[in-house]
Amino acid sequence: MAIRMGLLGKKIGMTQAFNDKGIWTAICAIETGPCVVLEVLTPERDGYSAIRLGFDEAKPRNVSKPRLGQFVRANTSPKRYVREIRLTPEEAGKFELGQTVNVDEVFQAGDIIAVTGVSNGKGFQGVIKRHHYHGTRATHGTHEAFRHGGSIGCRLTPGRVWKGKPMPGQMGNKRVTVQNVKVVEVLADRNLLLLGGGIPGSPMSYVMVHQGAKHAPRPFVARPAPQPEPAPQPEPESEPAPETA
Repeated sequence: MAIRMGLLGKKIGMTQAFNDKGIWTAICAIETGPCVVLEVLTPERDGYSAIRLGFDEAKPRNVSKPRLGQFVRANTSPKRYVREIRLTPEEAGKFELGQTVNVDEVFQAGDIIAVTGVSNGKGFQGVIKRHHYHGTRATHGTHEAFRHGGSIGCRLTPGRVWKGKPMPGQMGNKRVTVQNVKVVEVLADRNLLLLGGGIPGSPMSYVMVHQGAKHAPRPFVARPAPQPEPAPQPEPESEPAPETA
């Protein structure tokens, strides 16, 4: 199984910019990370290998006590958005409990990724807006059926409505994955990921950004932890000069 490393983030909004060819294109900004590894799942204990990530601060009073225990074990503050990333046992073993993963460790400019989020809800809609029906001709003999869906079956054969028949209903507000999204730029100092085009969800909604399934995955390389600076050594005291007569 190929590794599909990803991170959690929040959609900030849309903007515009010129690409390399001088074409004015749409840009989506996502606040990606830093994410904290809350737990490393193993096949021996959990039946599969993955890592559990947490993103965005949450108030302790809004977190249940069982979930709060996970944050205590990871020695981190409570997180609002928690999801799992399925990895191979070898790749999952590279992570440690409480480790912080930054956006520049996973993505680079030019990567082709996929974004998963909840699409905007549009309420109860008819078949024309929901399924792109063309409607009925507005000519002689048509009465109050211009935007109807038409016949949905026959009472003799099959005597029922086929499953999956396009009909009016709830539109949007579903988990959607958009593939083949190109990373335009990575702003590591601001934890921002700039993507070409739009992604599902409204501004300030949570999304999962992961490597695309249609492209070869890039191995994860953790950034080395900063080494503490050595403490300054005290200067040796100089002996006082001998007094001259």
